[in-house]
Amino acid sequence: MKWSEKERIAYSVSTPPGEKKDTTLPFPSSYSPEYVETSWYPWWEKEGFFTPEINDRLPHAVNRSFSMCIPPPNVTGTLHLGHALTVAIEDALVRRKRMQGYKVVWVPGCDHAGIATQTVVERRLFRERGKRRQDLSREEFLKEVWTWKKEKGEEIYHQLRELGASLDWSRACFTMDPVRHSAVTEAFVRLCDSGLIYRSEGLVNWSCALESAISDIEVDSKQLSGRTLLSVPGYQNRVEFGTMVTFSYPIDGQDGEVAVSTTRPETMLGDVAIAVHPEDPRYQAVHGKQCRHPFADRLLPIITDTMVDMELGTGAVKVTPAHDHTDFLLSQRHSLPRLTVIGGDGTMTPLCGQWLEGVKRFDAREQVIDALTEKMLFRGKRDHAMSLPVCSRSGDVIEPLLKKQWFVRCGEMAQRAIQVIGLSLCVVVFAVGYLSLDWCISRQLWWGHQIPAYRVTLSDSTDTQEVHCMFQLWVWGRSEEEARERAAGKYGVTADAFTLTQDPDVLDTWFSSGLFPFAMLGWPQQTSDLRQFYPNTILETGSDLIFFWVARMVMLGTELTGQLPFKQVLLHSLVRDKHGRKMSKSLGNVIDPLDVISGISLERLQEKVEEGNLDPRESMVAMEAQRKDFPKGIPECGTDALRFALCSYKAQGEDISLSVSQVLSCRHFCNKMWQTVRFTLGVLEDRGTSPLNSMDQWVCSRLYSTVLQCEQGFERYELHSVTAALHSFWLHSLCDIYLECIKPVLSQDSGAGALGLIDTVHTGREKQVVRAVLYHCVSVSLALLSPFMPFLTEELWQRLYLLRGEGGDSAGDLPNNSPTSPQSSLSQPIADSLSTDGGIVRSWCNAGSCCFHPVPVQQVLCSDVPILCRCYYTWSATARTISCPSSLPVALS
Repeated sequence: MKWSEKERIAYSVSTPPGEKKDTTLPFPSSYSPEYVETSWYPWWEKEGFFTPEINDRLPHAVNRSFSMCIPPPNVTGTLHLGHALTVAIEDALVRRKRMQGYKVVWVPGCDHAGIATQTVVERRLFRERGKRRQDLSREEFLKEVWTWKKEKGEEIYHQLRELGASLDWSRACFTMDPVRHSAVTEAFVRLCDSGLIYRSEGLVNWSCALESAISDIEVDSKQLSGRTLLSVPGYQNRVEFGTMVTFSYPIDGQDGEVAVSTTRPETMLGDVAIAVHPEDPRYQAVHGKQCRHPFADRLLPIITDTMVDMELGTGAVKVTPAHDHTDFLLSQRHSLPRLTVIGGDGTMTPLCGQWLEGVKRFDAREQVIDALTEKMLFRGKRDHAMSLPVCSRSGDVIEPLLKKQWFVRCGEMAQRAIQVIGLSLCVVVFAVGYLSLDWCISRQLWWGHQIPAYRVTLSDSTDTQEVHCMFQLWVWGRSEEEARERAAGKYGVTADAFTLTQDPDVLDTWFSSGLFPFAMLGWPQQTSDLRQFYPNTILETGSDLIFFWVARMVMLGTELTGQLPFKQVLLHSLVRDKHGRKMSKSLGNVIDPLDVISGISLERLQEKVEEGNLDPRESMVAMEAQRKDFPKGIPECGTDALRFALCSYKAQGEDISLSVSQVLSCRHFCNKMWQTVRFTLGVLEDRGTSPLNSMDQWVCSRLYSTVLQCEQGFERYELHSVTAALHSFWLHSLCDIYLECIKPVLSQDSGAGALGLIDTVHTGREKQVVRAVLYHCVSVSLALLSPFMPFLTEELWQRLYLLRGEGGDSAGDLPNNSPTSPQSSLSQPIADSLSTDGGIVRSWCNAGSCCFHPVPVQQVLCSDVPILCRCYYTWSATARTISCPSSLPVALS
């Protein structure tokens, strides 16, 4: 990427926050994002332009509403270019709807991001103070997290404002603020009352690094082709994966053995049976027999089940119900015990014996293999292609563990949601169907919504009774008082006959996020916002959230409100770097949008990596990538250029490979707009409206066509077609053709006559018409561009209004609140012949601009080609003016 530093022009007038910017200052000679973007946003916000109440002040208001929520970014850090794409698309949609007179509400918010936030705060706590979470009380730790939230939440909101997001800040919400907490509690209680939430012992995906359960969709599958050494949290050395270990169990009471294969030999301490396929001829003779465990005094029955894959390993499978999902199902079918041999912290439990108790699971793996070898039961190890489950949050290898947790019965909700959706949102139907398995919503964290369920301990109950009646001894309520009333009624006892202990676990972050479309509007209270703006008009979000968020919102919204939470879903692709790689801090390719907007040096980019939470090895990789991709840093591109560049990609389909050079190209377009309006302001005086010559009619027809393309693009949510149409009109039709053609008309002494380019005298009336057409094209184009370039179009629009002698103080005068289809004589469609002529003339101009010396005028008879003949006699003067040669050569066959 080649670029040179542009002159930075500062807006020097002291403007108090919220006061309108002074546009009476002289027009700067060149475009500077810093100058343009100063002061506008605080004024917009103070004037209330982003609230639905502004609709009452719009002269073109219609009795229709448009509502949307921003996917709440995690409070863990700063926004990246993926968030910027979301903002650019959504802001373009809401600004467009305001221009059409809709009552618009676009609600901002932040997500508390339970696992991610707690992890980040724990790292900072250890780095800065050498303390772990367990060294503090729960209240002390939560105080630390709230401090972090305040700091990072304000940083995210600052970024959103810098991106020009026209969010209604008066309605900003946080997924753990009091209103949203009330919504989460209400949802949990209602779903418990209806039997859709239950507590049970089940096998869950467990992250030993987090010491918490995580959901299925937070588990990434890492494909290994064979033996691979990987870094695992908590281990200094890399751990071996992608191998299959084979060992034997001796058959009890007779000679012989049964060999089994496994990728996790450390779990053999929890084996309770050996399973074979009933039709496998190799094991017909051992059906019903038993094997003796070499390290524990127990017998393992040899059972038969058709679930066994005869082709995998030896065909005999060790059964470890407490540590494998398939084995758990086998235990249910064959009434097998479940022995937990790996604890929540990833160390071996006392059931393993003193020789392994407290040993880390992957260290125990090697010790088990050594012990098997010593007993001459080890039969070998080989490479094995496998899929390794990894926690997307911590990078830890997932350990299936048997835990008592709270689950949501998703099957029933999914079926009801699918019936409501029908075929209107087929992608969402698929996602909802995919999530029909029960969802574990317990998380063993401190940061989050503490589960509003309480364990009841009866004064006269024994420990045995408590264990036997574990589920019955739980109640839930909107408050402890309500839970106490429920417990007293449920067990027929007085309030002093039992004690309540609230579950220390918190709810999965996606549970609270799934309520956001209606919780943000005040649910469960029947607020005026909820009545007016729910269901949301549309949900726009990244395609990677279809399972995490979208499907769950559909299920929870349908169940709790009786309606789909949104009428339409618009999914955009992921933003990748210019090499097509996923954005990752460890790769050094995560870009802060503000660094693209304001520019940043390579030195500062490197400092930001060092200030982050990456380990030293990842930091080195990231910094080297930055030196390669940004040797001179990142140039100042401005908000408008960044937004326009992001919206110029086809958002639906393949992932977006964004490079800063493409954003820089859009900055050049911003400068073209700046210079065009600068020229326009210099020539505008009196303006007439008719009659129009051919060139005026042609450019108006191009503008009219552009308006139609924009309307169609917005209707289809194809913003890339809108930006392409606007870019083409402004750059080619307006600047390359029309402006070059009218310059001699508007010039008092341009010298054009001496060059032989002007053979007519232009009257004052003609100049008035040209000015009117130019003003019309520029003003309408600015209105069309304003959803994508709010700062630049505001600056230019206000200067146009000043020239006309009118103030721009009312909301209706702002480009983001102006109708885009002016019903004037200048905006009406004209004959198709002009469009045809225009294409021919452009090709002539391109050919003529390549000629560097005059050529003689040729007399052309083209009775056999009437269109070209008409074009020549109608447009030859225009073509000569634009393409510079003294006459136009035409060769007709």
